[in-house]
Amino acid sequence: MTATPDLAPAPAVATPELFRTVFRRHAAGVAVITAAGERPVGFTATSLTSVAAEPPLISFGIGTSSSSWPVLSDAAHVGVHILGEHQRELASTFARSGADRFGPSTDWSSGPEGVPLLADVSAWLVCRVVSRVPAGDHRIVIAEAVAGSPSGAARPLVYHQGRFTALRD
Repeated sequence: MTATPDLAPAPAVATPELFRTVFRRHAAGVAVITAAGERPVGFTATSLTSVAAEPPLISFGIGTSSSSWPVLSDAAHVGVHILGEHQRELASTFARSGADRFGPSTDWSSGPEGVPLLADVSAWLVCRVVSRVPAGDHRIVIAEAVAGSPSGAARPLVYHQGRFTALRD
């Protein structure tokens, strides 16, 4: 059987733009990662992954050019917040460069280990950083959960095709 050329596009060289375009088609849950510093820092992450249950490990990626990286590069603990579908604006605030992420519109408090905890999230963890692995222009942070709560009841916020959206039944 021979392939019909019209059924699939010719493969393209894997450039950064091709890579971003491919991953826009990958739906991902939305989280905000926070850390305490002179001023608290945080960023929106779609790279959050459960790594292991014993011990309870998570991982996420952060660009070394991120304004949050200088604090995250030294932080002993981080906050991991799973966002609900009602938190699109919060996700946008923490994704936007130069935004006042912990300004008056952000409801947060200091949690275990001094980690900034965001209010009204679907779930949160405080994690002890165990490793930072170089990966191109990013670092993969691996951290062990030390406290948390799955108290929120909202449906998850999802990132797909370059925008925040909700799951549909």
